[in-house]
Amino acid sequence: MRLGLLIPVAAAIALALCSVSVAIGADANANTNTGRDIAANCTNCHGTDGRSRGVIPAIAGQDKAYLVQQLKDFRDGKRPSTIMQQLAKGYTDSQIEAAAAYLGMQKPN
Repeated sequence: MRLGLLIPVAAAIALALCSVSVAIGADANANTNTGRDIAANCTNCHGTDGRSRGVIPAIAGQDKAYLVQQLKDFRDGKRPSTIMQQLAKGYTDSQIEAAAAYLGMQKPN
């Protein structure tokens, strides 16, 4: 390959790699935002970012796998509740995973 052709090819490869890196970063940020946005729906009962100050359990800092399982159990009718079954039915598996990941990263009270 001639040197004159090598520089544009290398530049094109570098640009492509940067584009992939930016897309991956944007995707990760979108997932974090999705988790945060879904978890915001929990605020009325469980407190801001899952830090309850009342009798309803705090969910901030809980293990992600635990939160996912509990939400799926509510959604699928395996765990009885007054309102959580109804609320959890509105979420897909990926939305539950995103919210649980976000809440799991929060510092507890």
